[in-house]
Amino acid sequence: MLKKLFQSFRSPLRRFPHPRRTPEILSSRQHALRRNEISRHAVSVVERLQQAGYEAYVVGGCVRDLLLELTPKDYDVATSATPEQVRAEFRNARVIGRRFKLVHVHFGREIIEVATFRANHPEEDDDDASHLASRNESGRILRDNVYGTLEDDAQRRDFTINALYYDPSSERIHDHTHGMQDIRNRQIRLIGNPEQRYQEDPVRMLRAVRFAAKLDFDIERHSAEPIPELADLLDGIPSARLFDETLKLFLGGKAERTFELLLEYDLFAPLFPASAEALEEDPDYAGTLIRNALANTDLRIAQGKPVTPAFLFAALLWPALPARVAEVQARGLPPIPAMQEAAHDLIWEQCQRTAIPKRFTMPMREIWDMQERLPRRQGRRADQLLENPRFRAGYDFLLLRESAGEQTDGLGEWWTEYQEANDSERRSMIRELSNKDQPGGAPRKRRRSGGRRKRGAGEGSSAASE
Repeated sequence: MLKKLFQSFRSPLRRFPHPRRTPEILSSRQHALRRNEISRHAVSVVERLQQAGYEAYVVGGCVRDLLLELTPKDYDVATSATPEQVRAEFRNARVIGRRFKLVHVHFGREIIEVATFRANHPEEDDDDASHLASRNESGRILRDNVYGTLEDDAQRRDFTINALYYDPSSERIHDHTHGMQDIRNRQIRLIGNPEQRYQEDPVRMLRAVRFAAKLDFDIERHSAEPIPELADLLDGIPSARLFDETLKLFLGGKAERTFELLLEYDLFAPLFPASAEALEEDPDYAGTLIRNALANTDLRIAQGKPVTPAFLFAALLWPALPARVAEVQARGLPPIPAMQEAAHDLIWEQCQRTAIPKRFTMPMREIWDMQERLPRRQGRRADQLLENPRFRAGYDFLLLRESAGEQTDGLGEWWTEYQEANDSERRSMIRELSNKDQPGGAPRKRRRSGGRRKRGAGEGSSAASE
């Protein structure tokens, strides 16, 4: 008795049950979502589980996106069946996860993700369920396999717009959290106490920003207020998970808007501490370069072109690099070794926050290294650089730097002309460089042939395909 009384006073994270609400059930006449818009495999999974005697619904982002006339990237199903029971119904399924058990049902290249209804995290003294769930000292949920009812599941989801359950058999939507109202009002609202929910999983702050940018919604006032104060909780999230979340933030086609929201809610610094510091010291240059890179990323995605995280991370981190290179050079190292050492240290630090895989860090370093090599064009160096597999990425990055106002003495235009010139014109351009470097030598201006133009930053394919 005394133990329970003490626990009721000691913890600000003590959970109180959500008030039970009568769910709003919308018939097919009350919403625009139709069965034939849903993946036939998702419908098949739901109907098979229902025929086996379980509750099952299509749920989450796919329902939200279809209501907003967007194309879902995948389909999720929620059910009263346990993972083992789901697995027994489908030969093409397998149970995955430990922190949060799920079932993946495979239909060729399409995967339908099936989750059992979850209940709210139990109290610490609930011995019956404590072995299925646990928290750390800050309140973050480390394991959550406590099963419950449909109502329980709706209340423990993150945002109201992600807690809509669609039954393809009856074409009804079950709404326990007023998610349909928030979709109509175009707002992101957290379910439950916002501060508590962010402490349970700080990544929810990043998800709020991502959905607001993706859907062009506002974050509801009470859901937005705690974010700046709690932003440092992201320091406790595993770096591999933050890397995955960062890709979702910046590769969803709304990277520029996402960046602005990350700055607004003080979430950029926990993800990119060195870049945030450079942004504070020189907001014009660093802000312009990052925004131009993100705008180009959004454009490529809108055009259906591929984008590589290597170029994106190279741009996000670049504003922090030149000052570090200058510090290393001040110790007596030549420019290229200084660039390599500074790049190594910066990437190592960044990987402590977002675990960037080596398949991306290697081309990042090569793109940066190319910035020191591109000015060295005399003799055969220009042709050798042109044959380098990272030349196009390095060239695109040079144009990106120039678009942010960095002075390179016309280097980007020179390389643009050199790529378009024939062999004779290239030899002439190299001789002009030699004359310019000689004492008293005056460079001769070449006449440009008609139709040549300077490409915009990132227009080349290397920004995406390297």
